[in-house]
Amino acid sequence: MNPVLAPVVALFIATSAWGSLFIVGKPLLATLDPLWFTSLRYALATLLLVVLVQVFGRTPWRKLRRDAVRLTLLGLAGYGCFSVLVFYGLARSLPSHGSVIMATMPFTTLLLRWGLDGQRPSGAALVGAGLALLGVATVANVFGPAGPAHDADAAMLLGDLVTLAGTLGWVLYTRGAASLPDHSPLEYTALTAVAATPWLLLGAVAATLLHAVPAPSATAAAALLPPLFYIAAVPTVLEALALKFGQRRLGPAVGTLFLNMVPVSVLAIHALQGQRPSVAEAAGAALVALGLGFNAWAGSRTARPSQDGASGQRAGVHGHRAAPVATAQCPH
Repeated sequence: MNPVLAPVVALFIATSAWGSLFIVGKPLLATLDPLWFTSLRYALATLLLVVLVQVFGRTPWRKLRRDAVRLTLLGLAGYGCFSVLVFYGLARSLPSHGSVIMATMPFTTLLLRWGLDGQRPSGAALVGAGLALLGVATVANVFGPAGPAHDADAAMLLGDLVTLAGTLGWVLYTRGAASLPDHSPLEYTALTAVAATPWLLLGAVAATLLHAVPAPSATAAAALLPPLFYIAAVPTVLEALALKFGQRRLGPAVGTLFLNMVPVSVLAIHALQGQRPSVAEAAGAALVALGLGFNAWAGSRTARPSQDGASGQRAGVHGHRAAPVATAQCPH
């Protein structure tokens, strides 16, 4: 596949897989508390990741021993904080609110890089993120007529704040890959899961013993194994690997911008099930696509002069231009 197209395809696969998480996972929350849902989800996913990293990783267990503390903290931020808080927040608020809050992650990434790394975002990046955010808000019908379902109260505001806190965990997890440059996307995904999952399970058990969350019965857990296996394999393992690959090639800001496609992918799945999208949903999807396209177009115009100049300097001895060297871009 074209090396320029490959990370874009990977990010679309990741967002589609993640969109299916909400469709398949929502019914499970009627039986599983979000803490147990997250713990069982990543316990199953870790089994798959251990096999993959053993086969394709390069000395992964030495890296795990060397970076155990960092991997644990990053895994708890990306897997524990994000998944648990987002699902707790959505349980107390409206899905439209949650979709819009998740769409603020591009802004969060850009602002964190600006504040922590001194990398000021370009105007094009801000415009692209703004268009995508506007599109997601339109898809979620935030601009629809006011009514009882749109009236905010204290509990709904708390849910929105909890969801926002969860998205910060995922942004920090994505940024953390830069601190482990010798970890491949597979190794980073697998080793953070291996390091964090025991603590997630321990937290779920402790919360149950303290009567903070209900424990799932063995019969209920067994009945939920098929959807849990799907969630572990596709929206967790496949999504994470595709997302890391795309973000390392395109950078965290562009990669996170693609997360705005998650609610759009949900609409697409519903359309395949015979549920026709509304005018607002179609208009919002178009705005998201416009934001992504504008950001990619602006990025290509910025990169083209430097690539052309570098290619000219690498011309071969027989007068043939050398091929550009493909490099992976990691979060900074």
